Order: sequence, then structure tokens, then C-alpha cells
Amino acid sequence: MEFSLDLPCTSLADAVMAVVWSSLPEPIANHSVRSFLFAELLAKHQGLTNDPDYDRELVFAASVMHDLGTGSRATGRARFEVEGADIAAEVLTRHGAPAVNVDRVWEAIAFHTSEGIAERRGLLPYLTAEGSKMDIGYNADLTDEYQAAIHAAYPRLNMVKVLTDAIVDHAARSDDSAPIFSLGNLLTKERQATGITELELLTAGVSPWGE
Repeated sequence: MEFSLDLPCTSLADAVMAVVWSSLPEPIANHSVRSFLFAELLAKHQGLTNDPDYDRELVFAASVMHDLGTGSRATGRARFEVEGADIAAEVLTRHGAPAVNVDRVWEAIAFHTSEGIAERRGLLPYLTAEGSKMDIGYNADLTDEYQAAIHAAYPRLNMVKVLTDAIVDHAARSDDSAPIFSLGNLLTKERQATGITELELLTAGVSPWGE
């Protein structure tokens, strides 16, 4: 299987990277890029790159911007997944992406933490969700041949705790940013109860990379 760490080289891809690096801390920005690379590995492994719905630039946009709602551009007006989707939609619209593609990326980001929903909404939401899950250790065996190079290029830097902190911080901004049963609401309650979340405990157990 051919695989490269090369990222898309388009004006839209440049804009995506610019907004991510300017608004997210390095551990989350690195996680975002790794999520794309892992999503692409999964797509190649499952033969999905030949699917008519596969669009590498859109997989890149959705994967790399999926956590924008935890960054400095998010104001706390909605749960982080939705706010990140809104910010991503603004980036795509500003760079002339067709409305149908803007909507596809919005949906992929908004649903990326919705287990049982994302994978039923099409290829883009599926790959966006699965790529981010692979970066916390799920299906890690598919990454064996390439994970060392990926992690050398985009180090983890205690990502799981940094991302969890960011989600909890975002959830504290307003009632709308952490509605009942949302991930932000759940992680906040777990932090308040025990000081550590199930996500952190789970990834410590399943991730081959020690977090």
C-alpha cells in the first residue's frame, strides 16, 4: 500500500492549516493533522479511496479542523463540535468551496464525537470520526508501518490531557457550550467528581503510545 505524509497542496488546504496553527495549541494541532493521516491510512486499507464519495481535500479539511471548537476562535456559544463546524464552514465559504461541500464538512465535524451516528452519515463523517479515534489508539494496528514517521513529524505532546482540558474549559463558557449528555458536559462532570476523565483513563489503557 502506498502512503505518504505529504499533505494536500491547495489554497484551501493552506487556509485550513493557517486557521488550525493560529488558533489551536500545538498538541491539538498535531492531533488534528495525525487524524487526517490516520483517516487516509484507514481509507487506503479499506479500499475507500476509489469510492465516488471520497474527496481527499474534504477529508483533510474535516479532519484537520475537527477540533477548532476547542481553540481561541470559539466563543462558547455552542458545544465545541458544533462551534468548530461553524468555524470550519466559514473557512470553506470564504475560500469559495461549493455549499454542498461546506455542508458535508460541517456535518462531519459536528458528528465526530457521535458514536453510532457519524458512520451512518456517509464516508466523510465516518473517516473524520475514525481518524480522530485512531489517534487515541483505536485500530492502532493499521498504523504500525507508518506511526513512527507520523509521530516524529507531529509529536503527541501529552495530547489527550491537553485536549480534555480544552474541552472542559470550553464547556465552562456557557450553558449552551455543554448541553446535557454532550461530551463537554460529561467530561466536566467526571473531572469534578474524580479529577480525571474516563477518556483519559481509557486512552491510557488502549493507546500503544502511552496516552
